[in-house]
Amino acid sequence: MRAFVRLCLAVLSLCLSAGVAAAQPPVWVVHGKHATIILFGSVHLLPPGLDWEPPRLKAALAQANDVWFEIPIDDAAALAAGQAAAQAGLQPQGQSLTGELTPDDQTRLARIAQSCGLQMEGLDHLQPWYADVTLSVASYRMAGAVVADGVEQRLSAEIGPNVERRSFETPREQIGYLSGAPLPDQIASLRETMGELEAGPVSYQRLVDAWMSGDASAIRKQVLTPMIAQAPGVYRRLVIERNHRWLPQILDRLNGQGEAVMVVGDGHLVGSDGLPALLRGQGVRVDGP
Repeated sequence: MRAFVRLCLAVLSLCLSAGVAAAQPPVWVVHGKHATIILFGSVHLLPPGLDWEPPRLKAALAQANDVWFEIPIDDAAALAAGQAAAQAGLQPQGQSLTGELTPDDQTRLARIAQSCGLQMEGLDHLQPWYADVTLSVASYRMAGAVVADGVEQRLSAEIGPNVERRSFETPREQIGYLSGAPLPDQIASLRETMGELEAGPVSYQRLVDAWMSGDASAIRKQVLTPMIAQAPGVYRRLVIERNHRWLPQILDRLNGQGEAVMVVGDGHLVGSDGLPALLRGQGVRVDGP
């Protein structure tokens, strides 16, 4: 799951080269008869000082009629997400995370938890999906990334008071997509995350390099390919199924008027399962990678 979580909860400090820093992430422009939609892929947590906002996105925000995020970006939504995670993320009484893992995975988890500053006693009470997310977020925060510098927080602050704010799903629905995955898929995703954490920050550096360069193929390779190979059930549930749930909302908005900006995790925008490809399959004109 970490490859996907990196786009939804991304958080490592970066040492980008001058060439990479000069580039910017990709933007897709979706054309309707009387409406235009700007699609932008997000990284939810980022280190301060990264110059990532493309001029086309900035211009769209200045004149947008409505701006969409995956879930609402406000304190109430954050509280609801935390409550839903706490309700769905704990092991039943008498059960444990380590009881669902092989001896080798137990040893790896203990070692990685220590490196992230987490106590195994606490992790052992979590469902695999919640342990997966907890490990990723802890490793990112240790590197200095913060929510306030993430894409959603920064863009939300730029939205004018008269712009309508909309979302594709509720915090409880989003938690449900994670917690409702079959146990074997959750464990497969946790193993993928442990492997990436053992490899250190280099894989995340490659991801951000790809994101900043606007290279959609490289983004797919860094973000989705490992998840497709190691946890295909999680990929299907978190990416494909949600994209198909969001598609009717996008098409309905495209039949309206004016300009909208839609910001979702970058993993939802690249490859043959991505929203631009699905829209093109519906005969919609989409400019971009």
